[in-house]
Amino acid sequence: MNDAPQSNRKLLTPFYFLVLVLLIWQACTHPIQSDSIKSDEMISKTTRRTELYKLLGRLPERDRPISVELVAVTETDGMVTEKWLMDLNGIEKVPAFFTKPANAQGKLPLVFFNHSHFGQYAVGKNELVMGRKEMQSPAYAKALAEEGYAAFCLDSWGFGERSGRPELDIFKEMLWKGQVMFGMMVYDNLKALDYLHTREDLDTDRIATMGMSMGSTMAWWLGALDERIKVVVDLNCLTDFHTLMDKGELRLHGIYYYVPDLLTHFTTASINALIAPRPHFGLAGRFDPLTPLEGLEIIDTELKKAYENEGAPDAWKLKIYDVGHEETAEMRADILEFLRQWL
Repeated sequence: MNDAPQSNRKLLTPFYFLVLVLLIWQACTHPIQSDSIKSDEMISKTTRRTELYKLLGRLPERDRPISVELVAVTETDGMVTEKWLMDLNGIEKVPAFFTKPANAQGKLPLVFFNHSHFGQYAVGKNELVMGRKEMQSPAYAKALAEEGYAAFCLDSWGFGERSGRPELDIFKEMLWKGQVMFGMMVYDNLKALDYLHTREDLDTDRIATMGMSMGSTMAWWLGALDERIKVVVDLNCLTDFHTLMDKGELRLHGIYYYVPDLLTHFTTASINALIAPRPHFGLAGRFDPLTPLEGLEIIDTELKKAYENEGAPDAWKLKIYDVGHEETAEMRADILEFLRQWL
C-alpha cells in the first residue's frame, strides 16, 4: 500500500523543488531589480542637480554659517509679521519677511514665496505683505495665513532694501568676478531654506515654494535643485528657453534671467523634470508673451512623460487662462486649492 505514495513522492518532489526554486528566485530578484532602477534614477537626478548648480557661477561656500537678526515684530488683522536681517552670503545682509497666523499653534506648513520683477525694483519682499496691482487681493501673506500657512520672502539682489544699483551693473560686475546674478539669487534662497529648516515652529516636511514672473522662475529652479521643497507653484513664467529664442523675444526677460552655457546642458523641461514626482502646478496666460504657447506645449508634453514614468501622473498640472501677464481671481482660487490638496 505504501508503494504508490512513495512512487508519487519520487516523481513530484523534483517538480515541487523546481517550483520552489523559481518562486524564491522571483521573490529575491524582482525587488532587487526594482530597487536598482530606483537607485539609478536617484543617482541620475543627483548628478543632474549637481550639474545644474555648477552652472550658477562662483558661489559662496554652500555650508557657510548663517546668522539671523530679528528686527521687528508686528501683529495686525490676525497675522504676525516678523522682519529679519539675514547673513546668508557673507557679502551683503538680506532683509526678509516671515509671516504666520497670530493664533498659530504647533508646527506650521510654510510657503516660500518668491517676489516678482516687473521693473519695479523697490517692491521686493513687500509683494508678500502688501501685494501688487498685477496680483489679486489680499496680499499672499494674508491669504496664506488665513489658510493656516506660514510664509517667507526675502529681497533678491537689486530689489527692495537691496535696490539702488542698476540690475545691469550688478550683472556685469558679477560676471567679471565669475559670478552669475541668478546664481547668487538662488544661493540666497537655498541658504534661507537651510535656516528655515532650523525653526521649531515649522513643519519642515511641508514646505512649498511659489511666485509670479521672476518669482515663478525662482520657484521651479528651487524645486529642481532642492528636494526639501515638497510642492511647487509657478505663476506666469514657465518659459521654454528655445521657443523664446526662436521667436526672437529674449528681450522680454530681465538680464538676471540668463545663465551662461545653460542651453548646452538643459532645457526648461529637463530642469522641471527634476521636480518630479513632487506636486507641481504651472499657471500661464494664453496671451502672455513671456511664456509662448508653443513652448508651454513642449514643457507639458515632457513633464507628463516624466510624471507618468515616476508613477505620479496627477502631481503635474498645467492650466492656461485667457489672460496676459497677471494673476486673476480664478488663478488665486486654483493656487490655494492646489496647496490644500498637496501641502
